[in-house]
Amino acid sequence: MRSILVILFFMLVTVSAKSQSNKWYPGHFTDNKGNVETGFIRVNPSAKGPIKDEGFIEFKDNDKTNPFKLSASDLKSFVIGRDSFVVAHAPVNEMWVRNELDFVRVVLDEDVKLYATNGGKGKGGGGSGFSIEPGVGVGVGGGTGGFGAGVGGGVSIPIFGGGGGGTVAKTVWYYGDSPATMKRITELNFEDVMSDMMGDEPDVVDQIHQKVYVLANIDRLVAYFKQVRMAHGN
Repeated sequence: MRSILVILFFMLVTVSAKSQSNKWYPGHFTDNKGNVETGFIRVNPSAKGPIKDEGFIEFKDNDKTNPFKLSASDLKSFVIGRDSFVVAHAPVNEMWVRNELDFVRVVLDEDVKLYATNGGKGKGGGGSGFSIEPGVGVGVGGGTGGFGAGVGGGVSIPIFGGGGGGTVAKTVWYYGDSPATMKRITELNFEDVMSDMMGDEPDVVDQIHQKVYVLANIDRLVAYFKQVRMAHGN
């Protein structure tokens, strides 16, 4: 009985992932010339990408226009709901399974930023791509790269590497001033990195030092940090 339930669960996850990865979401992108276009975006289309080893999205102005593909090298960023994504090369010593150039989610837009992607091959991890998750996404305000303003959940859909589906891989977290300088967060550097990133909130830093939050529950730390920020009117 238990084995049947497990099989049914994975069947439902697979069907849900496929149906949602084919869905169009309101959003906008900023190309590498700084032009911003608003319309509907689909990530992880089943078709082949325009450029080998690059992630891509599909875009259309409205339901009556034909969609077209945009490779990662065509873009600076794109936004779906309140979740923002920027273009990044695979960090040194790590190779994303599908693409050398892809998108990473901007989770926190601090002086030292927090990025997330699903998977990573090399020193640990597996899989590829990225995801939009409830309660974690953050819009980057101030007109930077055309990111959307606001802090909060965002849409809840699994998104895999451009050009094909798959299972949702373990989320890998990075930090840095920009995608070009981002480095992987590990159990060894977690406390120092996150304490520095969240240093404006002493209560949060104290929870990090007390090991209430560790790498394994970093998503809860992000949610707590945002909650404290909102309570303080930031």
